[in-house]
Amino acid sequence: MRAATMLEMKRQLAVLGALAIHLAPAAAIDLGTLGPTYPIAEPHLLEMIQQRLRDKERSGELQRLMEAARSRGAAAVRRPPAVPGLKPTQAPRTYYLDPTFTLDRNIVDAQGRLMFAAGTRKNPLEIVSLSRRLLFFDGRDVRQVERARQLTLEPGSKVKLILTGGSYLDLMKAWKVPVYFDQHGLLVRRFGIRQVPAIVSQEGLRLRIDEVLVP
Repeated sequence: MRAATMLEMKRQLAVLGALAIHLAPAAAIDLGTLGPTYPIAEPHLLEMIQQRLRDKERSGELQRLMEAARSRGAAAVRRPPAVPGLKPTQAPRTYYLDPTFTLDRNIVDAQGRLMFAAGTRKNPLEIVSLSRRLLFFDGRDVRQVERARQLTLEPGSKVKLILTGGSYLDLMKAWKVPVYFDQHGLLVRRFGIRQVPAIVSQEGLRLRIDEVLVP
């Protein structure tokens, strides 16, 4: 009897629970306002930004900021940040670099066919030769600039000029030849260059790097 009573109570509780779930939305009660309400005091963020821009425009400050930004952009293009960590050559040195690399993944063509498997070792100089010597120099150093100019004027000289500091645009206008810039020092780090001027040339399947002393 007691077991039957407990079972009946559980059944009734289950029915009541199910009814509560279904009837809850319909039984919601509006309790009204429980306390005083206040308007939002903070201004809308977008409206605040727009108002500040209008104020700066009326005062002329916005125009000055835009002109300053354009000037900074033009200066960065004309004279990129110099490559850090380099110094003028004090102790000349010559060393060699093997450009051989190992593939870390498979190389496939447009149709997904395997061209080169991961682990393949290849020396790019077996396929493409270095047609010009690479001259890295600091355009802020008058001596290095003069040495670079001498090399470009030598008969039959094939030199690609690469700045590590200074304005490549100014040199191109003055010399009427292409001048490049090693942005972020990617090539300098790849070749292990620590002093400039430095000349990179090809000897067989190796690259020769000469850090040259300029009197």
